[in-house]
Amino acid sequence: MSISEKKEQYTSSISSAEKEGEYASEGIIDVNRENAGTSMMAYYNVVCVVAGTGTLGLPSALKMGGWIGLFILFLSWTMSVYTGIILIRCLYANGKQRLTTYKEVATSAFGPIGGWVTFFFNAWILLGAPILYMVLSGVNLNQLCVGTVAEIGDTPWIIISCAIVAIPFVLVKSMKEVAWMSAFGALATLVVVGIVIVVAGIDKPNQVNIHHDAVIWEMFPIALSTISFSFGGNVVYPHVEASMKNPQNWPKVVGAGLSTCAAMYLATAVAGYVVYGNTVVNPVYNSIPEGAARIVAIVVITIHVLLAAPILTTSFSLDVEEMLNITVDRFGKVKEFLIRAALRILIMCVIGVIACSVPNFGALMSLIGAFANCALIFIFPVVFYLKLTGIRNKPIYELAWCALVVVLGIVGLIFGTKSAIQELIDAFS
Repeated sequence: MSISEKKEQYTSSISSAEKEGEYASEGIIDVNRENAGTSMMAYYNVVCVVAGTGTLGLPSALKMGGWIGLFILFLSWTMSVYTGIILIRCLYANGKQRLTTYKEVATSAFGPIGGWVTFFFNAWILLGAPILYMVLSGVNLNQLCVGTVAEIGDTPWIIISCAIVAIPFVLVKSMKEVAWMSAFGALATLVVVGIVIVVAGIDKPNQVNIHHDAVIWEMFPIALSTISFSFGGNVVYPHVEASMKNPQNWPKVVGAGLSTCAAMYLATAVAGYVVYGNTVVNPVYNSIPEGAARIVAIVVITIHVLLAAPILTTSFSLDVEEMLNITVDRFGKVKEFLIRAALRILIMCVIGVIACSVPNFGALMSLIGAFANCALIFIFPVVFYLKLTGIRNKPIYELAWCALVVVLGIVGLIFGTKSAIQELIDAFS
């Protein structure tokens, strides 16, 4: 049976489960959706969080692994859609009350230890990604200001970037209120993809002695890890789904969002690798000729990371606020806002300090990211789903698919970690 046929069967089984009421069904105590947003806003949230910097690295991933990377891209896409759906199904698995966070799902499945292990991975991604975004923003802004009075160095621009992100992060409360930022972020990614495709096409006659590989086995595991990481959005999915007026649309939202990302990935990866081959660099916009197009790409991707960071930090803050029971019912409207604002300012200060001060932080993040991304995207959702909903009631083909997802996650974890450790060794030597 082909992967596409399996996927259709899984989609069919999930659709029938929805009809039976697994998403916010009657009798289950749901979150307050009185002021929830539309499914379209949730779609923008998914695209903005998942796409972005991952888009820029995929031509380089093809350079490392060869054209077989396109198969891994397809496999990662189908697996990510599946795990994104079953993770949300886990929120309703107890049949009594909707769980609110990834950590609560883990606690429900494996007790407090499972919850805290998951929270550690969750926190690293939700804080680590904004830290790297701030570093990228600071470097880009300083690069754009070269030769002007605004060329003040990377660190001051990182601090300015943190201040920009802190404003919406502190003032807004839920994922619904940052959804408009997602719409701009998703559009920004699309613009960069368009620039890369068009300019690369124009630049193709200037590229000589370029070669392509079908598969490079020694580099294949690293390419596998890189491509797998490009679909990481599970950490924010519970909050995105909670911000939806119609949660029964979640499978369509996550499917459409990840499919949009996969389409952008495919277009960028193929265009970048076809034109620049073994000379393509990461991020891919540094491969295109210097000039207005590259400047626009840098500006737009900087806007994107500044818009994506509040989504991730808001998701982390919501987890912490849930754990500390920071609610209007408990503290009143004004006191709740002041406590929440103080917590979020503290979080933003921690992000800023680490972004400005920790040397080789990117290499360190790659190490933990290899663990966290593969675990949170592929391994944990499947394990939690089978633990909470049972194994014997699943058809054999779904269990086989679950096994394949977990194996891919483990392979990505092992080889991604190995690659990151080597990167750390090279950085410190």
